Amino acid sequence: MRYSDDIIEEVRSKNDIVDVVSQYVKLTRKGSSYFGLCPFHNEKTPSFSVTPGKQMYYCFGCGAGGNVFNFIMEYENYTFGEALKHLADRAGVELPKIEYSKEVRQKAQEKAELLEINKQAAQYFYYQLRTDKGYRGYEYLKERGLSDETMRKFGLGYSDKFSDGLYRFLKSKGYSDERLRESGLFNVDERHGMYDKFWNRVIFPIMDVNNRVIGFGGRVMGDAKPKYLNSPETKIFDKSRNLYGLNIARTARRNYLILCEGYMDVIAMHQAGFNNAVASLGTALTSGHASLLKRYTQEVLLLYDSDEAGIRAALRGIPILREAGVNSRVVSLKPYKDPDEFIKNMGPEAFEKRLDEAKDSFLFRVSVAEDEFPMDEPQGQNRFFERCAEMLLELKDELERNLYIDAVVKIYRGRYGISSEDLRKRVNTLALKGTPAEHRIQPKSGTSEKKKRESASDTSQKLMLTWLVTYPGIFDKVAQYLTPEDFVVPLYREVAQMLFQQRQEGEVNPARLLNSFPDSEEQREVASLFNASIHLENQQEQDRAFADTLLRIKQESLAEKNRNWDPMDLQGLQKLVKAKKELEDLGRKRQELHISFE
Repeated sequence: MRYSDDIIEEVRSKNDIVDVVSQYVKLTRKGSSYFGLCPFHNEKTPSFSVTPGKQMYYCFGCGAGGNVFNFIMEYENYTFGEALKHLADRAGVELPKIEYSKEVRQKAQEKAELLEINKQAAQYFYYQLRTDKGYRGYEYLKERGLSDETMRKFGLGYSDKFSDGLYRFLKSKGYSDERLRESGLFNVDERHGMYDKFWNRVIFPIMDVNNRVIGFGGRVMGDAKPKYLNSPETKIFDKSRNLYGLNIARTARRNYLILCEGYMDVIAMHQAGFNNAVASLGTALTSGHASLLKRYTQEVLLLYDSDEAGIRAALRGIPILREAGVNSRVVSLKPYKDPDEFIKNMGPEAFEKRLDEAKDSFLFRVSVAEDEFPMDEPQGQNRFFERCAEMLLELKDELERNLYIDAVVKIYRGRYGISSEDLRKRVNTLALKGTPAEHRIQPKSGTSEKKKRESASDTSQKLMLTWLVTYPGIFDKVAQYLTPEDFVVPLYREVAQMLFQQRQEGEVNPARLLNSFPDSEEQREVASLFNASIHLENQQEQDRAFADTLLRIKQESLAEKNRNWDPMDLQGLQKLVKAKKELEDLGRKRQELHISFE
């Protein structure tokens, strides 16, 4: 069941966006808007705006934007339903009760019980670390250089040598063996019955982005195997869709996230001030991880151990991130093995410098490939550049491919005499043969389109939509020349149709319009349509900009109709001829296209 549009709008209208955002961001009024430092990327100069008149926010730096629902979804990582409930509670709006089926209610109850069991277990382990029984674990963490504050921040704990302490504790809380078995915290066999999975280990609670404990990792005390033990997958824990430390890192004021290997790497970096570090949970990076990272950043620094296994992990991760639309760079820690060791020996400033010097991921792959061939032999050089050509063919965007051809040549011209023309010919020859399947990476639908520079036509359509929202008084003038169908980009046309409909009903309300786009990415894109800007000094410049924008939209609309015209459609041909004549007339009358932005 979905709540009605009226209920959604009631909740939105009763949560003034300035009041809500002010709880998270310090805002300063400038003219008709408020500005502050963007909570979604790192910046020193405020580019994050909140406009009461539109009831919308927009960051001119990173493009984050939307209404009050989208802000809460983005900041708190809520679903639309969770954001709606949060804001309804805040405004005192009682949401209609939804009747769930018995099966849905049962699943929700099971999940709630498992979350509560994990919470109780985390509290138990946390307490044990601070008792005499946990002294060995506490000393181990101290020897690793962790402060008491860091231990508290990550909720670190300890499980003692007895293998039934947690079981007895949770049984005393009234939980059934069936539910405890489902939690993944216990093993069961015929000889021992049910007993603790984690014992004689330092415990690392694993939290989801909403700070709920969903699993655990444990580091054994001594030399027993396995050294690290993780919770199995359960109804609340999916290793491939969660990242250790993301609950903290997602609020870090940096424009990238650092992806490393393990719990201690993350904790060591956070303690040193790098609180944007995360790690996969005992598994290789997956597409689920990459999609999760994409929600919080456009760039990831890969920081794996500097040994062969770490290099392989980086090479596996680069194409997965790329396919998800996330840029990546690779950090070198040599001569040290991991970030903990590096920071202890070199300090945070040197570590920060290594992050700044992180290598472009494509060029990192090229440098690794170079080590695979005997580069002192012509045949080895030839095979190396063949490999480079294969990697370059993975880049579907021609401009990006040409830039990397030039970058590779710049590195290797002096040593091997390779030219841009040589490498480009090799790429083209390989393209004619077809790229080997194992080297192909297909971008997600739409990825290459997003990389293209915005066209003048798109800019004009966005600018007109912004004007219609900001200055509703111009609607009557615009409607003399434009209809929603003149907006040729499908999303822009859909938004234009909504705005024209709102105008007919009496009120242009962009924040309400955004309710129709509960997906945060869609809402961000729609918000950008209402925040295009152009600097206009006087009335003459206003008139010129309006005429140019109007004519460009009409020109592109006519071009689109011409592209889609069926030569057998004579009636369509007549319409095209008429539209062309109207456009010519409009061009001659451009001096009459006065507009007042008030």
